[in-house]
Parts: sequence; C-alpha cells; structure tokens
Amino acid sequence: MRSLMDEQRRRAAAWFHELRDRIVAAFEALEDRGPGDSPAGRFTVTPTERADNGGGGLMSVMRGGRVFEKVGVNWSEVHGTLASRAQAAMAARGVPGMDSDPRFWASGVSLVAHMQNPHAPAVHMNTRMFWTPGAWWFGGGSDLNPCLEYAEDTAHFHDTLRDACLPHGADYYDRFKAWADEYFFIPHRGRARGVGGIFYDDLNTGDWEADFAFTRAVGEAFLPAFLPLAEARMAEPFTDADRDAQLVHRGLYAEYNLVYDRGTKFGLETGHNADAVLMSLPPLAKWV
Repeated sequence: MRSLMDEQRRRAAAWFHELRDRIVAAFEALEDRGPGDSPAGRFTVTPTERADNGGGGLMSVMRGGRVFEKVGVNWSEVHGTLASRAQAAMAARGVPGMDSDPRFWASGVSLVAHMQNPHAPAVHMNTRMFWTPGAWWFGGGSDLNPCLEYAEDTAHFHDTLRDACLPHGADYYDRFKAWADEYFFIPHRGRARGVGGIFYDDLNTGDWEADFAFTRAVGEAFLPAFLPLAEARMAEPFTDADRDAQLVHRGLYAEYNLVYDRGTKFGLETGHNADAVLMSLPPLAKWV
C-alpha cells in the first residue's frame, strides 16, 4: 500500500516530467519559426541511469538550431544513499536525521539555453523536490543571463516571476529575488552572472500541497517569462563584437557552474550521468 509521501513523490515526479515535455515542444515550435533556411533544430533524447540502479531520467539536448546553439531540458527521478561528502553537506545545512540516515530521493527538471543570437538572452530554470527519511523540501527558480542587456527584457522577466510568486506568498518574490542575487553572484569576479530572477531551496512550510503549488507556479511561469524575449531577439542583426561579448559571457557562466553551482556538485557527487549534469555548459566560450 502506498504511503502519502509515496503518492506525493509520484505526483511531483510526474509533474516535472510533464513540464519537461511542454518546454521541449515549445522550444521545437520556436525553432520552426526561427530565422534562416537551415533545418529547424530538434532535441536528441537520451535515457540516463544513476549508478547502482538508483533511478535515472531523460537528457534532452538540442544543438545547432536556428534559435538555440545549445539547449538542454533534463528530467530526473533518482534515489539511493548519499556519499559521505554529500551527506555531510546536507547535515551541515540542518537536514533532520541526515547525520545518521543518508537515504534520499529527488526529482526535478533542469534547463539551460544558450542562444545563437547574442541579442537573445541565455536562461536557466530548475524546479525540484527532495526527500530524506527526516525531511522533504522543494527548490528551484529561474534566472536570465544576457550578454547584451536590455532593460525591457529584464523587466518583463522579473514582472512575470513576481506575478507567479504573489498568490503564494506576499513576500516570496522579494525574498527569492534577493536569494537569487546572492546565489548567482561570482565572488572571484565580483559580479553577478546575469540580471537575476528568483531562487529558493529548502522550502518546507509544513504544507506539502501549498509548497508543491508554488513550485508548479515557478515552472509554469518560465515559458511566458522567456519565450517572448527569445522570439523578439532571435532575428536581430549582430556584429562580430556582439558574438565576442557572448562568448566571453559564456566563460563567466561556465566558471559559475563548475565552481559554485549546488546542483552540479550534487549531481556529480551522487553518481548521476556526468553528461546530463554538465549539460549546462555552453558549446563554445572564450576567456580574455
């Protein structure tokens, strides 16, 4: 007989999978509308497995399209026992019982898009649920990473996220925007990696349904926040200098993901498919 938490985990994993499917379809439809006569890009979908039969997921990557130079939309549902380093990190964060019981379950969708046109912003989005025998929580967010910044694009992105947050908590947008500003900051460069968004983790108000509803709202807000920006910028003329700025900014993005990103560290330390974990890295980058 299924426990309540078993059913909640099933619902969460199924919804993350559905969100992944809708985003993949929307991105392929955008490719069909993209500039130029080259073939529209399509995702290559590869099943992934975690070591020791601990679940897996779907790695969906598109390369060399009309609109996207590289984009990944990954879904996973994994379980098992945390390695000692990951267990210690969870215990240090105050996860109840993690010092004595390292079992875990996690599911989510993770997305990173690097665009062909330097005027179109790169973007990241993630939503997830995590469970241990002593606790459960949700996390995620979305942030915009343009190399050429447009104030109106930043305003649209943040306004859409604010509208998504408001029904779930009067202070959610302000709290989670501030968290994103702190989390997506690159200390060794002394700057943010983009123009921000929202970020949250360890969300457990005691009301699973309410926290799941908020996480769904964050996921649902992604396409309305991002697609209009990509569509408006995908055919703008650009120069060699614009392309150079894009490649340098991608170097900044790669530095952050390899040095600081919590999801990258967790994925590699728990034995998930390395290609899926490192899907976020750009196809080309430059350092000056």
